Parts: sequence; structure tokens; C-alpha cells
Amino acid sequence: MNQLHTLDYIVFFVYFIAVSAYGYYIYHKKKSSTASSRDFFLAEGSLTWWAIGASIIASNISAEHFIGMSGSGFALGLAISSYEWMAAAVLIIIAIFVIPVYLKNKIFTMPQFLSMRYNDTVSTIMAVFWLLVYVFVNLTSIIYLGALAISSISTVSFEWSIVGLVIFSLVVTLGGMKVIGYTDVVQVVVLILGGLVTTYLALSLLSEEYGFGKDIFKGMSILRKEAPEHFHMIFDSSNKYYKELPGLSVLFGGMLVNNLAYWGCNQYIVQRALGADLVTARKGILFAAFLKLLVPVIAVLPGIVMYVLHNKGMFQHEMSDAAGVIKPDHAYPTLMNLLPAGLKGIAFAALTAAVVASLAGKANSISTIFSLDIYKKYFNKEASERKMVLTGRWAVVIAMVIAGIVAPALKSLDQAYQFIQEYVGFVSPGVLAIFLLGFFWKRTTAAAALAGAVLTIPISTVLKFLPVWTSGAFPDIAFLNRMVITFVTITALMIVMSLARPKKEGEHEIEVDSSMFKITPGFAVGSIIISGVLIALYTVFW
Repeated sequence: MNQLHTLDYIVFFVYFIAVSAYGYYIYHKKKSSTASSRDFFLAEGSLTWWAIGASIIASNISAEHFIGMSGSGFALGLAISSYEWMAAAVLIIIAIFVIPVYLKNKIFTMPQFLSMRYNDTVSTIMAVFWLLVYVFVNLTSIIYLGALAISSISTVSFEWSIVGLVIFSLVVTLGGMKVIGYTDVVQVVVLILGGLVTTYLALSLLSEEYGFGKDIFKGMSILRKEAPEHFHMIFDSSNKYYKELPGLSVLFGGMLVNNLAYWGCNQYIVQRALGADLVTARKGILFAAFLKLLVPVIAVLPGIVMYVLHNKGMFQHEMSDAAGVIKPDHAYPTLMNLLPAGLKGIAFAALTAAVVASLAGKANSISTIFSLDIYKKYFNKEASERKMVLTGRWAVVIAMVIAGIVAPALKSLDQAYQFIQEYVGFVSPGVLAIFLLGFFWKRTTAAAALAGAVLTIPISTVLKFLPVWTSGAFPDIAFLNRMVITFVTITALMIVMSLARPKKEGEHEIEVDSSMFKITPGFAVGSIIISGVLIALYTVFW
């Protein structure tokens, strides 16, 4: 039934008051005596390793996981987990090879790195790209999916759900990165506990339907038996969802390009570690990698359970739209509606925590890029620290309002998670090529980087729509494979341009040396454990 009971509201408001009060406490306890823009945007030196790790995950996990990834679990199965499990491996790579470069060169924003390594033109073009993607893809989709879930499990309308999410997110975001970072610890605890509660309900419900009582382990074995096709990580070309997850490309191809760009060149992810020292930053990132291993348990398994129950004849109406078309993204809200009073409030709080934390993280990064890389550089070079903070707060408000207005336009989507991945992937290949060559090849020129920045979207667009434009004469390539083609094309072009017209000696270089990449024994052990778990998972579910 689509409503919350009194006990659910009590649980939710306890969560809301606790997060707001804790954020207010952190804001005043750690408030700097001066209105420092770096303090507001980066919480410089204030975040512990566990706060960094929790904040990275809180910013990453959102309704796109609970709703979108669960929907993809319903349609595709466990294979969608590659986005999470391969991310854990990539986070280790980022911690070893990328974060040291940023910290050594005192990088605070991704456009700042591009400006330092190349020039202001490359920096500004990419800053504008990022702002557009963050506002019109990331913020918009998170608000849409969050509002969809809230309106599906309560009597709050879709429109008022949007308003509520925007306001709650603003309360957290306007306090700056310190408030976001520490409240994210609470948010992560809530979203993981709430997610586990929903997964437990799903498996026990499945076990009951098959006459085995509330035995969640029996529920798991039933899943494997009733939906064996949903427990393969690697699809072959005969699978109808091969285009979404094309074979080994999830290990060595487009998924790697996608994850390296997302976790290593993405302001709202990297920003959490930029205000810390290297040891603390690496510990935080490793902690985030461990948490990543849990995400499919709370986001993908419930979708597979709903697939099995739907095939058994249950939830036919709930899983379809007015025209009778199956909507995979309805899986998680339908499941949440089955929770008893109190537990539903916990799951509702978990979902809200995921949405709000992710919105806050992305909005803070929007304000950081706009304030430091657009406003101060082009509109007010002499802006005071106080003015920068005020500008950042206004950027947050405006971005949230725009995203809230645009969000209802996404109602036609079936699998929002795949939509997000595909359209963010229009920019990712070029971003990764520019950053990797900028890090590790001193001969890369600004002209080559500019070409990469300008061409990444046109090349991605041509590859996507050429089959339509040529009436099928050109093959319809899976979007992860398109990302690889785009990345290789741009990288090759940048190399050729850099060799053809070498840059002047000493021009726009950053400091990189092998000593930066040394790791501690503790980090090495943690990395080996994560790698071992991943090898086991892919071996069992290949």
C-alpha cells in the first residue's frame, strides 16, 4: 500500500532531525575564524579517512542505485554489478597513481588541473561540460528517481517530493564540505542498514512464497535456481542485453574507461580527498572500495528477487505502467511498499539519505567549479573569500532549482541507470584521455588537449546515431564499446598532434615522480583482500 504509517513518519523524522542537528553541530564546531573558500569547498585538513571514504560512497550511491540499478537487476541480473565491483578495483588504481599527482601539485578542482597542465581554454571548455552534465544529467536524474521512489511509497505527490528533496539537500549543502563530509557518515550508515533491511525482506518473502519460511539463505538458492540467467557477470553476443554489457568490455574495455574517468577525473568524487594528506586520502579511498563491494547486495539482489516473483505471477499491476508495459524501475518501490510499519520508515530514510547525500555532493562540486574556475577567473578576479563562499552558495541554489524543474522530463525512461551511464559516457572518454596523457606524458600539448575536449562529444554522438542516419548500414555498437573507440581515437589524435607540433621546453608541466606512488604495507594488504574478493566473485558468477 502506497502510504507511510505513523511509526514510519516517526522513524523518518528522527533521521531528518538527527542529520540536520549533526550538520549544525559540525558547522559550528569546526567553523573557521575566517570565511575561507577552500574551507567551504574542500574542508581542507578537516576530514578523517573514514569521513572521506563514507563521503565518497554517499556522493556516489543514490536513487540511481536503489531504483535504477535495482531496475537493471530486474532486467539484466547480477551482471549490472560490474559497475560497482570494477569500481572497487579502479579505486585502488586511483589511490596509488592519481591522487598523489593532485595532492603534490596542490590541485583543488579538475579544471584547475587542466589550466595548470594545459591552458585556460581547455580548462574552461571542460568546466562548462562538467557543469552541464552535473546539472542536466546527474542532479536531474537523482531528483527524478528520488521523487519517483518517494511518491511510489507514500502519499506525497511526485512534484512535492521534488520540492522536499531540493530543500533537504540545500540544508546539508549550504554548510560546505565539512558538513557534507561528516553528515555523509550518518547517511552511509542509514542507507546501508536500510538497504540491508529491504534485501532481507525480499529474500525472506521469496523463501516464504516457495514454502520454506523466512529463510534468506533458502531464498538465495531459489534465486539461483529460478533465474540462472540472471547470475552471469559476462554476457556473450547471443544475450539480448549484450548491448548494455558487452562481454569482456566490462572488465578491460568501456567499463574501465568509464570507471577511471568517473573515479579519477570527477570533481564530486575526487574532491573528498583533495583537502587531506596522502596517507589519509588513500585510507579513505580504500575504505570506499570496501564499501563498494556491498552495493550489489542492497541494490541489485532486490531487483532479481522481484524478477522471480513477477515471473511467478505476483506484482503484475505494480510493475507495469498504464499501458501494461513492464517498468523495471518500479521494482524497488514495489518491494519497499511490502515492508511493515517502522521498517518501511527505515528503508524510506535510507533511500532519502542516498538521494540527499548524492545531491549535496554533486551540488557542492558544481559550486566549487563555478566559483573557482568560472566566476573568479572571468567575472571577479579580486573576489574576497567571503564573496567566493556566497557565490558558491548561490550556485548551489540555482543548480538545484534548475534540476528540480527539468527532472519531470525523465518520466519516459525505463532504465534510468543505463541512461545515466550512457550519456555521461559521451564526455568520459575524452576526459580520461586528456587527464592520463596530462599525468604521464610530458610531451602532450595544449592544442592536443583542446582537440580532445572539443571532439569527445561529436565522436560519441556520431557513433551512437550513425546506424540511424545510415538506415542500419553502420553497425549499432554497444555504448561501452563506443566509449573505447572514442577513447582510443582521441588518445591517438592527441599523440599525433603532440608529436607533430611539440610544446616548448618547460611549458605547462606538473610534478610527477616515481616516489609519489609508493604505498604503505597496510594499504597493500587491503588492496590484496579486495582484489581476492573480486577474483572470487567473477570466478563464481562468470
